[in-house]
Amino acid sequence: MVHTINAITPLSEAREILAQHFDLKFSKAIERATDKIFERVRHQIPEIEWSYYAPLIFQINKLKAEKDAVILAHNYQTPQIYHGVADVVGDSLQLAIEATKVRQQVIVQCGVHFMAETSKLLNPSKTVLIPDSRAGCSLSESITAEDVMAMRARYPGVPVVTYVNTSAAVKAVTDVCCTSSNALDIVNRVEGDSVIMIPDQYLAQNTAKKTHKKIITWAGACEVHETFTAEDISELRHAYPTAKIIAHPECPPEVIDAVDFAGSTAAMIDWVKSTRPARVVMVTECSMSDNVASETTGVDFLRGCNICPHMKRINLENVLWSLHTMTEEVIVPEELIAPARAAVERMIELSKKGD
Repeated sequence: MVHTINAITPLSEAREILAQHFDLKFSKAIERATDKIFERVRHQIPEIEWSYYAPLIFQINKLKAEKDAVILAHNYQTPQIYHGVADVVGDSLQLAIEATKVRQQVIVQCGVHFMAETSKLLNPSKTVLIPDSRAGCSLSESITAEDVMAMRARYPGVPVVTYVNTSAAVKAVTDVCCTSSNALDIVNRVEGDSVIMIPDQYLAQNTAKKTHKKIITWAGACEVHETFTAEDISELRHAYPTAKIIAHPECPPEVIDAVDFAGSTAAMIDWVKSTRPARVVMVTECSMSDNVASETTGVDFLRGCNICPHMKRINLENVLWSLHTMTEEVIVPEELIAPARAAVERMIELSKKGD
């Protein structure tokens, strides 16, 4: 009987199946090979747990070379993925740009499905894998291509700026994409006094405060960020009066108004590293704090976060299985590739003009 790992396989069973193909015992050789990685994450991953993760990390990195693969990982991935096996890390914009530069023939996307689709759009001749195709996104699922066409009909001639957190089908009927890093710049650079900005209503509302243009929104939201409230920020200030509080612009405007800094995941990381506050609360996805803490000494990171259940579907076990079996491959319908890719490439082009 052939055993396989799928989306519902328990981790304990997945490890047993992987152990039939790979040596997953923690040895002195593996300890030496992964020692530098552990030094980066030792404050986030207890030493007793490292003996579990290290063999998986070792085998993934070995298999990457054999398969001519590169691993792209979003900032919300766990430290063992972010620091242990990723070749490229960043926010959606950084990953989109880096996806155009990879030389390897296989891309493993440690993120959610729309990110893997974006990598495929930018590398149509390469094999793009996602370790768990169930890794979705509430924003991506909040709007369809038909919804976009209906908005175009309602507001004829108004350019459509679409958050990169959307499906290829939605990107294919948009004018230009944006990320939280470049949303304001993209809005200001498209023609006209009005812009349809979809699907994140809070990113659109926060952007509208900084531009003279009229922003037409859609009622989508990120399930990680939409639940934060101004009351949460007030409670954090009371609990940690000396801490700086920073947040992602997918949070509601009243949250953004109450924090010390707001920006994309990349901007938040840069802010912490350059400002180096004694104590900081990152109002975003929980793994962000862990990953930044691993790279930043002298800053006390306090918890004020939510977990993205979709990002956490990606784990070392299914990354190794994905490379081993070359599954799950991301396929974008041929008719969507050119128009969707054009929207992403225009975003990258406009972002470079702003550098």
